[in-house]
Amino acid sequence: MTDPVLPVSCLDFMRTLKTHNNREWFAEHKEAYQKEFDYVESFVHILLQHLNTHDVIETPTGKKSLYRIYRDIRFSKDKTPFSTYWGGRFRRAGKQRRGGYYYHLEPGDKSFVLGGFWGPDAQDLKMIRDDIAFDHLPLRAILNSEAFISTFGVLQGEKLKTRPKGYDPAHEAIDLLRYKQFLIIRRFTDEEVLSGNFFESACRAFKNMRPFFDYISEVLTTDMNGVPG
Repeated sequence: MTDPVLPVSCLDFMRTLKTHNNREWFAEHKEAYQKEFDYVESFVHILLQHLNTHDVIETPTGKKSLYRIYRDIRFSKDKTPFSTYWGGRFRRAGKQRRGGYYYHLEPGDKSFVLGGFWGPDAQDLKMIRDDIAFDHLPLRAILNSEAFISTFGVLQGEKLKTRPKGYDPAHEAIDLLRYKQFLIIRRFTDEEVLSGNFFESACRAFKNMRPFFDYISEVLTTDMNGVPG
């Protein structure tokens, strides 16, 4: 069975929508939108099936993973009614599996797949930082692995400009302790997204997130003796 390939029209539709982001135009092109939606839904459903070969995902279908195209503009200065990308996420199943997978397909070489911890609460963030402060080498080993560097480059996410409160500014892992988010991202050009290799590359990126997820999951779900909480 050959890998699925996204048609050029999927990105073309979003590119056109960006210049005609109004309800009248969208209503006139609703049928075209549905056609492209079906292409993307089929693609991400197969992506989900592959993801379930090496992880356990609670998101039941590709359709359920996709975000709505209608934007919530109630509290936004940007009043354009529609998103101009295809995006969605797959939720890992069970409280012992932390982290999540996200995909974002946007014309203009703005596509990516992402995993990690976008907004850890104060308690989770302290647990992660405490573990790093105690022994940063396990995380360093993951971030310095060939698979991580070749796929994601470096760990990303917002950082504090100074040390977090309660941690030694001279700590040898102060660079890691400053993180407020822990994100791993693989970016793609439009040419890559539309190529026959994109499915394989996206699957590989998701699979290569697992060591990072497993590390953080263990930190957040076990006590100091490694006993599940």
